[in-house]
Amino acid sequence: MKAPLVSIVIPAHNEASVIGRNLARLLEGTAPGEFDVIVVPNACTDRTAEVAAAVTGVRVIESPIPGKVPALRLGDEACLTFPRVYLDADVELTAASVRALVAACARPGVLACSPVPELDLARVGRLIGRVHRVHDRMMAPLRALAGAGVYVLTEAGHARVFPMPDVISDDGWVHASFAPHERAVVAEARSVVRPARTVGAHLDRRVRVRRGNRQLAALRVGPDGSGGSSASPSLGSLVRLVRRRTVSPVDATAYLSVLFLDRAVSRLRRDDSAWGSDASTRTPALSGD
Repeated sequence: MKAPLVSIVIPAHNEASVIGRNLARLLEGTAPGEFDVIVVPNACTDRTAEVAAAVTGVRVIESPIPGKVPALRLGDEACLTFPRVYLDADVELTAASVRALVAACARPGVLACSPVPELDLARVGRLIGRVHRVHDRMMAPLRALAGAGVYVLTEAGHARVFPMPDVISDDGWVHASFAPHERAVVAEARSVVRPARTVGAHLDRRVRVRRGNRQLAALRVGPDGSGGSSASPSLGSLVRLVRRRTVSPVDATAYLSVLFLDRAVSRLRRDDSAWGSDASTRTPALSGD
């Protein structure tokens, strides 16, 4: 039997409602054994493992230990080949995108890569939908390995990232582990990401993002010890987008309103990591939104 083209690790916690559909999408049009797919249901209380196991070509390794990073490590140990794709269970990725990511890994100097994320805003509230659209357009020129729900490692890149420590932000850890010339965003590949549906859920996620960034800064991860810092979109970039009519004034106002609400909530929660010294002009960098 021919060796698989790629190994794919999918940690999953209570994702029974989406895992079957996403696996079918991932494997549609593939040859038997082309993708080595490992799903790791961790501490699930639903039918995630059963649904995943019913999909032909998928291996399931259940774990009673909760947490994404332990599931990633467990799945990684079972992989058959390189490169390796690490995919969130609620993110859609097609076989064509996987092949494009694998091809990118063959480029000289590339150790890690990710697709371009596309936001599914079908079930998102109107206000937070405006916020997500603005943030996505502000981040587009700065796109990196965090926030796509998918990252891919070559064998050399894997050696730098694993064994992964128990970090809050696994994609932030991966992003920070490589210099800019070692990572690539693959324009031919797309992932479908479902962001927070409500303002409250968005603010809760922002708390987790800040904690993850603070942890990475303390660990001083990365080739330069930067701790995961990356370029952040400034309010100046928002102004430019409005002037170019890429972002409407209504959307920009919604974005700023939620941004300052985030600041107020962070103060109430005494989360000093929410803003740096340039808090008035920058937004936190490694957001999964």
